[in-house]
Amino acid sequence: MKTKLLTTSALVLGAFCSPVFAQDTAEPEAGDSRTLQTVRITATKREQTLQDVPVAVSVVDESVIKNAEILDLADLQSIVPSLRFDQLQNSANSTFVIRGFGNGANNIGIEPSVGVFVDGVYRSRTQAALADLPNLERVEVLRGPQSTLFGKNASAGVVSVVTAAPSLDGFTGSIEGGISNFNGYRGKAYVSVPLSDTVAVAVGGSYNKRDGFAENLENGEDTNGRDRWSIRGDLLWEPNENASFRLIADYDEIDENCCIATNLVDSPPISATIRAIGGDIVLEDPFSYEVFYNGSPNNKIENSGISFTGEYDFEGFTLTSITAQRNSERNNNYDVDFTSADLARLTEQVELETFTQEVRLTSNGDGNFDWLVGAYYFDESAEQNNVFPYGDDFRNYVDILAGGGVPGTLAAVEGLLSIPTGTLAGAGQGTTEFFSQDDTAWSLFGSLDFHLTDRLTATLGVNYTENEKDVVVDITSTDVLSALDLTQIGYDLAAADFLINQGVNIADPVAIGTYFADPTNLNTYLAVQPTLLGIASNFDTADGPLANPLAAFQPLQFLPPFLSVPNAVESGSTSVDELTYNFRLAYDLTDNINVYASYGTGFKSNAWNLSRDSRPTLDDYTATFDAVNQVSISAVTDPFTGQQLRDAPSSPIQDAGLAVTNLTTGSRFADPEEAEVFELGLKGAWNTFALNLAIFDQTIENFQANPFIGTGFVLLNAEEQSVTGLEVDATWSPVEPLTLTFAGTFLDATYDTFTQSSVGDISGTTPSGVPDMALSVGGLYNFDLTNTWGGFVRADWQHESDRDFFDGGDLDPQNAILDAAGITREVNTFNASLGFTNDNGLGVTFWGRNIFDDEYITTAFPGVAQEGIISGYPVEPATYGVTVRKEW
Repeated sequence: MKTKLLTTSALVLGAFCSPVFAQDTAEPEAGDSRTLQTVRITATKREQTLQDVPVAVSVVDESVIKNAEILDLADLQSIVPSLRFDQLQNSANSTFVIRGFGNGANNIGIEPSVGVFVDGVYRSRTQAALADLPNLERVEVLRGPQSTLFGKNASAGVVSVVTAAPSLDGFTGSIEGGISNFNGYRGKAYVSVPLSDTVAVAVGGSYNKRDGFAENLENGEDTNGRDRWSIRGDLLWEPNENASFRLIADYDEIDENCCIATNLVDSPPISATIRAIGGDIVLEDPFSYEVFYNGSPNNKIENSGISFTGEYDFEGFTLTSITAQRNSERNNNYDVDFTSADLARLTEQVELETFTQEVRLTSNGDGNFDWLVGAYYFDESAEQNNVFPYGDDFRNYVDILAGGGVPGTLAAVEGLLSIPTGTLAGAGQGTTEFFSQDDTAWSLFGSLDFHLTDRLTATLGVNYTENEKDVVVDITSTDVLSALDLTQIGYDLAAADFLINQGVNIADPVAIGTYFADPTNLNTYLAVQPTLLGIASNFDTADGPLANPLAAFQPLQFLPPFLSVPNAVESGSTSVDELTYNFRLAYDLTDNINVYASYGTGFKSNAWNLSRDSRPTLDDYTATFDAVNQVSISAVTDPFTGQQLRDAPSSPIQDAGLAVTNLTTGSRFADPEEAEVFELGLKGAWNTFALNLAIFDQTIENFQANPFIGTGFVLLNAEEQSVTGLEVDATWSPVEPLTLTFAGTFLDATYDTFTQSSVGDISGTTPSGVPDMALSVGGLYNFDLTNTWGGFVRADWQHESDRDFFDGGDLDPQNAILDAAGITREVNTFNASLGFTNDNGLGVTFWGRNIFDDEYITTAFPGVAQEGIISGYPVEPATYGVTVRKEW
């Protein structure tokens, strides 16, 4: 694949061989007293200053990242209020959220709505973007749909990481080491060496290890620690003033015990059952950071990649080619019940192979038009293998729950069914699962800036994308209880009980034949069949005097037989295409103030439900339960007469003979997300003050929601979700040593239409997890200690208003339960650092994050197969340390 990668870029660039004029870069005029630094960015894939680009974008440069001790992309949320990073049950299951939109954490079939790019190369899953940051130049956070230039993976926004290229001007480098609480040790090194006037090479690496801040009381191990390292090589070749070629190779590993889920709300019957079977659980004390797990959660991630970027300046335009191959492997093993009882464990293995190719031409001359055209190709193969077995305590757990606290119920059922004791809910039963997806996409895109006057510019951007996906979902369940047709068995028991009451020995075929040979007996039996089926008494719902005696076990059928995909009805293939576009007017009111108005659309391709919770859609299968009439609509056959009492309804899957026991409907895939945004913006820059404002109205149709409901994840389309908001970003330097910053995001988010959520129609409610207000207030003060030593003090305060944990607001009672328990998502976090640097590049920084131990829960979810329990992920407590750095 490496040969393919290099050859592709070489062919693209080798087809052109003309000189071009270099693009000008802005320099301050003589005598300019500007205090604030001018930041150049590439948010529109064209180098511009931050104040000149008419796009809502936040930029974090390398000085802020260094001074604030920003180690990875997850830390960015502490200084960019419109960006949120949700950490879930392991290091890889995390989500970036911009303006309240984001998804893609728990299912390899769901791509993130926020695209992450490193040096122009797309990182298709969060697990591929978690390594500690390399030698950075800046990070750009683009807010709102960016599909015109970034394709199908940017319906909510983009996080673009730009690293520093090797230097041709001389030997440069840095080395740093640090220690922190929780026995933390960190090291990082970077060196850039020019090999000639045209070639330079750079090598960098990092190591980051820290004990966990949480303790597993069952085995004494700590969790939620850090153990990761990375290495990166970077080769730059500039054979002449018109050409630049860059080859980057990287590798990183994460091997950590993460992450704890603590008990927020107890359910006494569940916790009592856990303890009755020998387990334990820390109840309603999330910030003790103590848990009882019968095995610590472990996740190991390996990422590697190689990219080749080439640029050649011709007269009038620049040709850019970016070719990349990336690989990512992940292994997770964790205790899904979050107790020390041995109920179940999950082992996951995920492999991703991604190849991307981008080619674009960008104008670089003067005139009334600036233009950009390009093409993009994406090819990814994703595979996942899971093993989900029940543990040694699972049978006792189910037995006590099914018996209302009294054990022995499962044995009684086994006796009724004449199967060996221990057959139901046995240890080792569960599922083995295989998922794969081949995802191929290509797009053509372009952008045109028309300078109508010296101050007024109109921009039109267009992107056309086609995307094909082929999936395989193959699951084998060995759960005997879940394989039982309790409706049929319940009727069999009712019919047998009737005959026994008639004095018939049902173990004797001759006695049964004699009974039915009498027409009177036969007519009596036929007349009572509807009553035996209990239609009038909700036989299938465990309600009423003639209810099914086994219906109470139906909620405990966690892992029923699975209908794999593809099959004769479901092809496992989808193909979608979309045209996205944006239009913008930008006007320079003065030399210092720019305003713009824009309308844009975005697109994210359809998502496949690649999980054990994948189920046929209503179009392909009719569910086995009729909620209107409160009766089962599965087939029921009389065991003695052979008469078909009830037929399963016709549907493509049923008619094709593919229906399996206990098959229900749900979701196989979600439709593509389609976004649009109206935005008004103002950007002002003066010598000591800069202000950016954006007012927007953003909508995503068919937002791909993937909530956890206690027994699994469901994949849903919210028909329309919108957010109206205001973003403010201001910087003020009242005196030269002092810089003050303020950033705020104010959102009014709504599910305009969401009729089929996991709790019903929640149209008109506020999406969970979206704060009305997010603020970041900071200050940086630079000072001189001596002629050779300088210093700085930096501090910032982060605030997010409280918001619901679950969709639906008051329609989901779990929100009220958490409110009553005092569980909050409100954030009030204070970070600070103090640093000293001398003229020889030697520096030391003392830093602290969440200094005052702000306590809040990032995400809450219903307990896994533990009705009434609510669990959640607590925020990281205070961390602090010291870093020593030498630069040259």
